[in-house]
Amino acid sequence: MGSAALESVETKLKSLMIDAQRGDAAAYEELLKLLGGHLRAFFRRRLSRDPDHVEDLIQETLLAVHNHRHTYQPTELFTPWAHAIAKYKLIDHLRRDSRRAAAPLPDDTDDAEALVENSLHDAATARRDLGKLLATLPARFRLPIEQVKIEGLSIEEAALRTGMSASAVKIGIHRGLKLLARTLLGGADAD
Repeated sequence: MGSAALESVETKLKSLMIDAQRGDAAAYEELLKLLGGHLRAFFRRRLSRDPDHVEDLIQETLLAVHNHRHTYQPTELFTPWAHAIAKYKLIDHLRRDSRRAAAPLPDDTDDAEALVENSLHDAATARRDLGKLLATLPARFRLPIEQVKIEGLSIEEAALRTGMSASAVKIGIHRGLKLLARTLLGGADAD
């Protein structure tokens, strides 16, 4: 699919989602139908050796989109948001299934370049989203998470860098992750 076609799909899905968030039931029904087709292609590419689970994953993802639709921000792109949900559902499936279903590498150079480009875009999007989430935390939580969980420092190294005690670093990580979970779950209790 060319970039113009991808932009057209993004524009249509985003518009339907915004209308659905405003209470337009017909737009919401059309969104789920179009998104279902989009997800079918997404999962078929990734589960070429396990096609029996594609429809189940589509339904799980559509249900998750429904349950988390209030978290979508109209100022952001829709397809990366929906793809993030689909990826989590795929990872959950692969963990449950306890066998690795790997999509074959593309033979065509254009497909390989597109795969690399998509991976780079996904990584950049994830870094941006993580940065935004972490920026919402107070420094006493954010710094320990960044240094220990992202940079890979030990508790002691992070304590030295931040001037905090090792115990404060551990508590900062625990409370910060709990606060992030609560934020991601829309204010629900993260326990």
